[in-house]
Formats: sequence, C-alpha cells, structure tokens
Amino acid sequence: MRIVKKISGTFLYMLAKVIFVIINGLIKLTENIVFFAGKFFKGCLALMSMGGCLFLILFANVGFRILMHPVGFTIVLLLFTFFLFGGRFVSHLKYLKYIITEFLFNTANYLSDSEKYTYKTFNQYKEAYRKAEEEKIKQEQHRYYEQQRQWQERFRQQWYEQNYYSGQGNYNDYSSGGYANTNLDFKNNYEKSCDILGVPYNSDKNKIKSAYRRKAKEYHPDLSKVPNATKRFQEINAAYEFLNDDNIQRYKNIS
Repeated sequence: MRIVKKISGTFLYMLAKVIFVIINGLIKLTENIVFFAGKFFKGCLALMSMGGCLFLILFANVGFRILMHPVGFTIVLLLFTFFLFGGRFVSHLKYLKYIITEFLFNTANYLSDSEKYTYKTFNQYKEAYRKAEEEKIKQEQHRYYEQQRQWQERFRQQWYEQNYYSGQGNYNDYSSGGYANTNLDFKNNYEKSCDILGVPYNSDKNKIKSAYRRKAKEYHPDLSKVPNATKRFQEINAAYEFLNDDNIQRYKNIS
C-alpha cells in the first residue's frame, strides 16, 4: 500500500509539472497576443488621428480587403477579442495554475510522505488564493495612499516655502505694521488658493473638498496627459492643505 501511494504521488507530481508548464505557456502566449493586439489597435488610432482621409485611403485599399477575406476577418476578430478580454483570461489562467498545481503538488507530497505533509482540500487552495489576492489589493492600496500622503506633504511644504512664508513679514513686528502685512499676505494666499481650486472666496469646507477632488483627479500625474500636470497637481494639493478649517475661519474674520 505504501508503494502504491508513492507511485501515485510521483505520478501526480509529474502531472502537476506538466500542467504548470502548459498553463504557464498559455499565459505567456496570451500576454504576447494581448500586447500585439494593443499595439495594432493603437496604431490604427494613431492613423485616424493623423488624418481621416489618410486612414480612409488605407482602409479602402488594405483594410477592406483584409476584412472581406475570411481568414483576415477571423484574425482581426481574434485580436479584438484578445484586446478586450485577454487580461481577464490571463488572470483566470493564473488562478487555475495556482489552485490546480498547488493542490496536486500537495497531494503528491502527502501520498509520498504523509507524516511530513498535511493533506489540503481543493477548496482550501481556492480560499488561500482569494485571501492572497485580497491582501495584495490591500497592500497596493496602502502603498498608493502612502505615496499620495508623501506627495501631498512634500508639495505642501514646497508651496508654503514658495508662496506663503516668503516675504510675509514678521508676525511679532506690530509696531511697524507687520501684523497688517501678515493679514494681507494671508488674504492674498487664501484667495490664490481658492483661485487654484476654482471656488469662490466665501466657500465652505464641503465645496472646497468637492472642488479639490475634481481638480486632483483631472491633474493627477498618473491619469492626466496635460504637460504641466505634475506642477498643477502640486499646487492643487498645497492649496487644499492651506484651505483648512482654521484658515477658513481666519479669512472670514479679516474679510
């Protein structure tokens, strides 16, 4: 009986190896097709942006013939399908590779040496994969928000140094009009911050927050294609930091 278990374990181990290689090959192949399909359709969009006439001429001479041919039409359709759903297919293949191969490897090890290894069911690996994916998402979100916090802190400091602290005068110099100059500088910076977010000077915190979210999304460096998006994003974050509750109240008091 022990010999039969070891033979079964060896067979399952080799089977898991074969399945691992096959699924891994499918993943690499699908990723390459998705990459090629993306380049192909982006090239078509580039031709369209260069000029409608040029694209129509090329489509009339080449594209139309390709689409009218059964093989050409099938290839284009497959490329478009991979372009739309290839990413999901790759994710599903990675999921299958993990739960199937890990289950078979574990079962093979358990059959070979039941004292050293513990048997785990197929559902346990499905649950382990789900938890691992959830943890990966949480870590990515944590890194994203931590990066955002660091960016905002750095931009706030830079903006304060450049626009707020420079030339605002001495807070304690009341006799020479320093207090009045401080209030004037504060008012100018407050109104400048409102202008950056595009809100009226008498806006409340909710309106400021809503404008900030809209602007931050519009000029986020990872999303926006505007040439000066990074600089605008810095200004937007610094302006929002400046328009806090204390400064809103202070502006109301001196206006």
